[in-house]
Amino acid sequence: MAVNRNLIDGVDEETLLEHPNIRMHRRGVVEDEVKSLRLDTQMVRAAFHNETWTTDPLGRSVLNVPVYHNSTVTFKSVASLEYSMSDIPFNGMLYGIHGNPTSFALEEAFAIIEGGYSAVATSSGLAANNAALMAFVEAGDHVLMTDGAYYPTKLFSQRILKKFGVGVTYYQPNIGPEEFSKLIQANTKAVYVETPTSNSFVLSDVAMIVQKAHEAGAVVICDNSWGGSIFKPHDLGCDVVTNAASKLIAGHSDLILGLISAKDEQTYRKVKEIVTDLGCPPGPDDCYNALRGMRTLGVRLKHQAESALRIAEWLESRTEVARVMHPALKSHPQNELFRRDFRGSSVLFGFQLRGFEHAAVVSMVENLKLFSLGFSWGGFKSLITITELPNWDYGAELGETLRLSIGLEDPLDLVEDLKEGFQILRTHSTVGS
Repeated sequence: MAVNRNLIDGVDEETLLEHPNIRMHRRGVVEDEVKSLRLDTQMVRAAFHNETWTTDPLGRSVLNVPVYHNSTVTFKSVASLEYSMSDIPFNGMLYGIHGNPTSFALEEAFAIIEGGYSAVATSSGLAANNAALMAFVEAGDHVLMTDGAYYPTKLFSQRILKKFGVGVTYYQPNIGPEEFSKLIQANTKAVYVETPTSNSFVLSDVAMIVQKAHEAGAVVICDNSWGGSIFKPHDLGCDVVTNAASKLIAGHSDLILGLISAKDEQTYRKVKEIVTDLGCPPGPDDCYNALRGMRTLGVRLKHQAESALRIAEWLESRTEVARVMHPALKSHPQNELFRRDFRGSSVLFGFQLRGFEHAAVVSMVENLKLFSLGFSWGGFKSLITITELPNWDYGAELGETLRLSIGLEDPLDLVEDLKEGFQILRTHSTVGS
């Protein structure tokens, strides 16, 4: 459609491009003044445009973005409709599937926090990972994926990518440069990394992977759900960063949502287009609650991460425990790499027991009072799960592995709960030491 770029419904295009609903799609957030502020302030101020959140004649407004519920978007004129359709989906509102001011605010804030050009919200963290992969591969291409990737994403690579002719090779997360180079093929178009892995907490040398991948012409996609805000994959050269916002960002275990940040305009357009084509946008209520969670992420993460490290250090002193897997511990074999790349710690870690029977471990887990048995992490409530580790992590000869997500409870109360759990473990075991 022919569009008069100079004047649309009496508004010149430059004015349109400066409106936050359009600017983040057309110009990104790279020049946003909020990016010069410190991280905690960014979390509060990012995508704060309350002058646009009101129709009040005196300019009175609110502190939180309104929740826009819509499928249909109405247009003042044919000219505004034609403008919206002239570069779908990069000219702001067109139809519900393309987003609205609620989702745009969350996307803008996430891009600022991650240090990207712009961002896209999806209906889940899994959708974010899958869409990011699909944006850069087609039949005949090859993907290198960490063997420690989020398991549903691995299933997607096995069930969907391979089904459509995309080859996938898995690499060990702690792979060295020579071994990694040997796995790159002429048709490798994307490398997928997650660090640390969310069950074994093995780190990847992201800087090395980025260098090798870019030399081969491949993009690098990093799942940063564990390290959101304390690890900056874009700074190490990653092209795409995904985050399961259901976890740390939302913080209350009550929504499903994913986010994708892209390092530059070309990458962003590919990601935004594939999310539109797949039809996997999030709902506005989830976007609102995720943005609200982001405003308090800094203080929540500090408290929860400090509690998690205290509990991890305490667990190292227990005779029932063979190994604690927390990358911020000095005992972790990759602690030096962790300190190089991360600016803080997170809430999720694991520990391996000694040789206790499965039934005794089940009794321990089921009788904890403050830890709930369940998946995910980053919420206000502490969680525990029984996990399995592949042999390349720390050895199959050790006992079962438990994974903890530390919430907002007092860590001393959580320690007391675990103490009682260990007593139950010993009472129900005949072989543990």
